[in-house]
Amino acid sequence: MRSAFFLLTLFLWSCQDAPLAKEPKSLPASGSAEILASLTDPAKLDTLKGKRAATPRLRKACYWVEAARREGEDVAKLIESAQRINGSYGTERARMLVESLARNRTILERLGCLDEAGMSKLRKGNAPTITKGPYSGELATGDHIIPRSVCPALDNVIVNLEFMPATLNQRKGAKVGERQVAVARKFHAVGIIDAAELKAIETGSKK
Repeated sequence: MRSAFFLLTLFLWSCQDAPLAKEPKSLPASGSAEILASLTDPAKLDTLKGKRAATPRLRKACYWVEAARREGEDVAKLIESAQRINGSYGTERARMLVESLARNRTILERLGCLDEAGMSKLRKGNAPTITKGPYSGELATGDHIIPRSVCPALDNVIVNLEFMPATLNQRKGAKVGERQVAVARKFHAVGIIDAAELKAIETGSKK
């Protein structure tokens, strides 16, 4: 797991100064706060059914964040407005979401997934194709930071998702390391997982 995460980190760092792809024109931004509020509403996310049901929502959320940024909107204010609409503003979980959206948007940018084709896929909730670096041609899949097999309760928790090239995602598998334990402790501190779930994750890191 460490090697896969190291490779992804190294790749993203190497791509940080790469020129951005041409941005599509006239991306719709009206009503984006309401749409983002619905996509990231904790109450809705907690009741999703089916494996990886939150991944399409993360893709769509990143689309609306990027679309708003291109239209010159203040992204921080957009997210705040969305959180006020769904009632999550001011909570620790809401602050974690802000960090998650920013991190995932940056990952998509560095992987070259924010070109016209990529934005079109993201808006529909589909996985975009990587266009930059050694993983070019692969899909940017939604990886669970803490594997769902280790903690099923985190399957549809959007802040537990992170975009990653398909190859690295497969290589990472269901291993639990120091990063996963650190994230789990943050999740426990804000009430996303309970003590028993935290213990299971910590135990999994020792195997």
